[in-house]
Amino acid sequence: MITKKLLATFAFAIVLLFSGCADDDFEQIDGVCPLVNSTIPENLATNVPLDQIITATFNEKMNPLTISEASFTVASGALINGTVSYTDSTAVFTPSSLLDENTEYTATIKTLAKDLRGNALQEDYVWTFVTVLPLPEYTVVVSSNPVIGGVTTGGGVFDEGTEVTVTAAANAGYEFVNWTAAGVEVSTNENYTFTLNANTTLVANYSRIQFAVNLSSSPSIGGTTAGDGVFDEGTDVTVMATANTGYTFVNWTAAGVEVSTNTTYTFTLNEATALVANFDINTFTLVVNALNGMVEIVPNQATYDFGDMVVLNPIPDSGYEFTSWSLDATGNDDPLNVLMDADKEITANFSVIPPPTCTPAVDLGTAGNYVILAESAISTTGTTSITGDMGISPAAATFITGFALNYVAGSTFATSNLVTGKVYAPGYANPTPANLVTAVDNMRTAFTTGNGLAPDTTELLVGNLNGQTLAAGVYKWSTGLSITNGITLDGGGDPCAMFVFQIDQDLTVADNAIITLANGAKAENIYWLVAGSGAILGTTVQFQGNILSKTLISLNTGATVNGRLLAQTAVTLNANSVVKPE
Repeated sequence: MITKKLLATFAFAIVLLFSGCADDDFEQIDGVCPLVNSTIPENLATNVPLDQIITATFNEKMNPLTISEASFTVASGALINGTVSYTDSTAVFTPSSLLDENTEYTATIKTLAKDLRGNALQEDYVWTFVTVLPLPEYTVVVSSNPVIGGVTTGGGVFDEGTEVTVTAAANAGYEFVNWTAAGVEVSTNENYTFTLNANTTLVANYSRIQFAVNLSSSPSIGGTTAGDGVFDEGTDVTVMATANTGYTFVNWTAAGVEVSTNTTYTFTLNEATALVANFDINTFTLVVNALNGMVEIVPNQATYDFGDMVVLNPIPDSGYEFTSWSLDATGNDDPLNVLMDADKEITANFSVIPPPTCTPAVDLGTAGNYVILAESAISTTGTTSITGDMGISPAAATFITGFALNYVAGSTFATSNLVTGKVYAPGYANPTPANLVTAVDNMRTAFTTGNGLAPDTTELLVGNLNGQTLAAGVYKWSTGLSITNGITLDGGGDPCAMFVFQIDQDLTVADNAIITLANGAKAENIYWLVAGSGAILGTTVQFQGNILSKTLISLNTGATVNGRLLAQTAVTLNANSVVKPE
């Protein structure tokens, strides 16, 4: 045993004797040469992180005093700042700041480094590496709306271009709706995958599990409903129905099945529900009485729905005239429009027609029953008001324009909102067609007989009247007659004073002219017989008397007439008032 120890000691001495670390100019200190075994990062490494700590590991323990900023350097052209430490057999260089990206660095362990026996590195140990070119990083922030609606996951910080998946999981009682970014929907899938190219904030939206209650009315005008909307499952919902005037509530139905007969209905909501509030329209009766006449009822029915309009046309017996309505109607409208909003009883009152007090200078016959009678057309524009009956023949009702006629099939007349009276045309029920033929014939006869009366005065003022006052009589002009600023017709105190104007050419009444009646003169007893191309009344004229024209009668804007317009061709109106004289 002693022999073996002596041999080992001898061998170790021989190694020390013949070992060496230096070149020819190196002064040997006993021991082996220190070497760098490995580095971090390795020589020629790439994509080195910017926060990399650089290390060199030796083959033996080194003298810590020789491992310093002087013996361990890192440079990228110029030396970088850092601290050097030594642990066990590893030297550590910690940069003071992050390394520059995409930059080549050179690390050097200089020959200043020595081991514990004083042996130095034979030569500087140099290695290089290149830092990473990092991709941009972006943040993904996820949240829930409302917060109690569910849980979201998948947020964090990721490199640009990363395929990021975020996940939404609804809590009990909620359902996932969508993902939104800045209020804009980006996905309706609970798991949403997208390519990250910017900082992204995503909201997972949840909603309570709810059902809709939809309400409607049948018919829609029967009433109103309240209480519809969207409610949480299991909510006790109360709906209400209110009947409109003229209707009665019947019941609530769902899919055609009655669920309640109460106007207020409460139920527990477990599914989407559509309810219909059903209403019935109220019906009424109409009783009409008449003595010394009859009443045409249009339409004539046993009952009427609320809101129906019934037209009552009083028809007096021979020798009688309609005077008024009584009981559930008043006044003397002819025809009478009755709104059915309750049960009604109405009486038409007729009285004996008093004998005429004056014998007309020109007998109009049945043409006198009309305030306007024309053979070819009656037209209006603007807001016109007609008081009295209108008739046209032989032209059809279609040649009455601008009046928006209301005609019920089978009736003898039509009505219009512009006419306080009846409108007759050949196509209406008998006896209207025959009555119109007679009226037109009487109009033509009256024109002829009126022009046949012997004149009291001829060619007065050469047919240009301007401010004159005329007494009763028959006046004739072989020319036209123009009225410039108006005239006065003086009845001389006689209520039967007659005025007849025979005009062989046109009648022209200038704008704003006024015909004034004085001392008992009546429009009923004034006759303008125009044989020319027409009778033309200017704007805002105030005219008195009956015009019988062989051709056209034309009223300009705003002209008013207290009298009749009886034309053998057409009557044209423009926002006029024409009233049949008493």
